[in-house]
Amino acid sequence: MRAAAAHDPPAHERPLGSCRMIAARRIRWCLLACLSFAVPAFAADPAVERVLARWDGDTRADLKAVVVLRDGELIAERYYNGDDARSLHDMRSAGKSVTALLAGIALDQGRIGSLDDPIERYLPAARGKPVAGTSVRDLLTMRSGLDADDTQEQSPGNEDRLDEAADPAAFALGVPRREVAGTRYQYNSLNAYLAGWVVAAAVAQPLDEFARANLFQPLGIEHWQWQRDASGHAKGQGNLSLSARDMAAIGEWVLDGGEHAGRRLISRKTLDDILAPRIAIAAVDPFADHYGYFWYLRTQRIAGRDVPVAFASGNGGNKIYVVPSLRAVIAITSSAYGRGYGQRRSQDILRAVLAAMGPAASRDLPAAVSAREG
Repeated sequence: MRAAAAHDPPAHERPLGSCRMIAARRIRWCLLACLSFAVPAFAADPAVERVLARWDGDTRADLKAVVVLRDGELIAERYYNGDDARSLHDMRSAGKSVTALLAGIALDQGRIGSLDDPIERYLPAARGKPVAGTSVRDLLTMRSGLDADDTQEQSPGNEDRLDEAADPAAFALGVPRREVAGTRYQYNSLNAYLAGWVVAAAVAQPLDEFARANLFQPLGIEHWQWQRDASGHAKGQGNLSLSARDMAAIGEWVLDGGEHAGRRLISRKTLDDILAPRIAIAAVDPFADHYGYFWYLRTQRIAGRDVPVAFASGNGGNKIYVVPSLRAVIAITSSAYGRGYGQRRSQDILRAVLAAMGPAASRDLPAAVSAREG
């Protein structure tokens, strides 16, 4: 049985410099992708490297990797407890955030007509079922109204019941409705499973194959695994395994507003919609202020200044942190599944890295961007 996560846990427009600087960033990141798992010689940040070294002596032995990018350049990376740059890691529910990105790509391609469409438009099997009438947007914001709560073992739609079902697709369609869709946020994996199924049906292609062609290959991500369930569906709720560097590559693409190497994979408007703060969740989540479409947002207070952070997050402390004001991405892999300290440790690492980067980091931000972020 897989441990349920109470917090299995988005980006503003990327501050841009001159065209020359943008081109240089793209070339550096393409070189990193082409070099694959070789460790390239990049301009390391000694202060950030010292921060990462603090966790060398963590006796819990389940922190695996931290990769830090700035301006698209690798400035620090560290591996722990036997992992290295080749290691694929199950980032658990951080995969939900990838599902949201794929939904956005499908929307831009016209495969999904509107996020307000009821899911039975794409899943005819949902007609007459409790989930009928639930919109794609309701799924993406965890407001389906279905009786699913991953923190409660007795919940009819609990993620463990979904995982253990002989036919997870049929199980998902049969979970009873608890309340009207769109009325209340309740985190659960069932919503993301259904969202992934909707995307696959809309594009007439398995979710993992759509991801390969429309996200992973364009970003240079070649080594990955996405678990499929007993119904044959890639699990839109998680169980996507990537290397820490490739998690960071996705974060960098988000930071760049959905464009990579001159190719736009998702519109800036759609990406902004995915990352917009839609639901205040601080009252029920100690690690986030708001929820978007399967992405989280929190403003960290660092050395007297507010630093907005958008992030994907999974059980155990797996994270893709995107920090627009510092033009930074921090990817963390951890196997502290089902242990609360994993989430706390990753937030501690984030805060320590942000502090090491220092307030001077945003001095050269364009005035319009600084004003908007403030």
